[in-house]
Amino acid sequence: MRSSTKTITLIPGDGIGPEISEVVRRCISALGVAIDWDIQQAGASVIEKEKSPLPDRVLDSIRNNTIALKGPVETPVGKGFRSINVELRQKLDLYACVRPTKYYEGVRSRISNPQAIDIVVVRENTEDLYAGIEFMESCGVDNPLLDFLKEQKGVELGCDTGISIKPISVKGSERIVTFAFEYARKYKRRKVTAIDKANIMKYTDGLFMNVAAQVSRRYKDIAYEHILVDNMCMQLVQLPEKYDVLVLPNLYGDIISDLVAGLVGGLGVAPGVNMGDKFAVFEATHGSAPDIAGQDKANPTGMLLSAVLMLEHIGESMAARRLEGAVAEVLREGRHVTSDLQREASPYPSVGTSHMGDAIIERINKGK
Repeated sequence: MRSSTKTITLIPGDGIGPEISEVVRRCISALGVAIDWDIQQAGASVIEKEKSPLPDRVLDSIRNNTIALKGPVETPVGKGFRSINVELRQKLDLYACVRPTKYYEGVRSRISNPQAIDIVVVRENTEDLYAGIEFMESCGVDNPLLDFLKEQKGVELGCDTGISIKPISVKGSERIVTFAFEYARKYKRRKVTAIDKANIMKYTDGLFMNVAAQVSRRYKDIAYEHILVDNMCMQLVQLPEKYDVLVLPNLYGDIISDLVAGLVGGLGVAPGVNMGDKFAVFEATHGSAPDIAGQDKANPTGMLLSAVLMLEHIGESMAARRLEGAVAEVLREGRHVTSDLQREASPYPSVGTSHMGDAIIERINKGK
């Protein structure tokens, strides 16, 4: 029996986004989950016509539907508009970025025992250096900020200095750490590790560290530890199996989540979701790969696994398990995967995006 229809915003995205989004739509249809996709274009493709990469209609759609699935969108480096992802998180108060990371057999990994890795990164999404409070260098004009730093703090910076301000609040820290502990309790995880650089940034990361310790005392059933971010990088490479749920401020969370993804095969197999108290946006965590757009070469795994998280979120747990199982089977077999997923000396030729989707749908249908 088909489930009742649910309306979900779909943002296909830029580059390879439309191709992998279509694979996800076909796979969910094969599962028999009734979804009415509210398709909303965003990103580089709409700027010329709508003068914004993130038109209000996209935000309105997510607010109405409360759930979205998003393909990758283009963010130019060092020029152009700010990140759409950052804008979405701030405007919808999607304060928690959740990145579950585990290994799927058949995916190439340089770690000796990737099967032991089962880590969830919980990243604060709205504060820290990503808040966008920046000041350009300004030689030749009066700069009140530099004057203030010199007069009030005794810090003298050259006029050719760009500045970013790093806001971290008690409220923001408390809610992300609480989210991490609640997630750990809900999914029966054993430990939460808070990560920062509190030994150097005592009034920002130090605040995060102190708040995390206070919140941890409310969760006697879950182990807690604190680790400095530089040490954490080393620990994750050497002993990733020791870690469970990691909770971090924004910038460190961005970096560590990519590091952890690299342990199990890269961003191409890394799902993610940005969540708040009202809305959730599930997304491919990799880039838009414009160099292969439209060539039927893109790996759809990351977005498919993000759809698994989405199905769980809307109460379609059985469908989520079937989709994940079908993806895992195709990866394990290695016969119907895109070139980036091919094993070394594989006897099988690589396939295209659509073909890999067909193979996953075939596994779904076999399981009916």
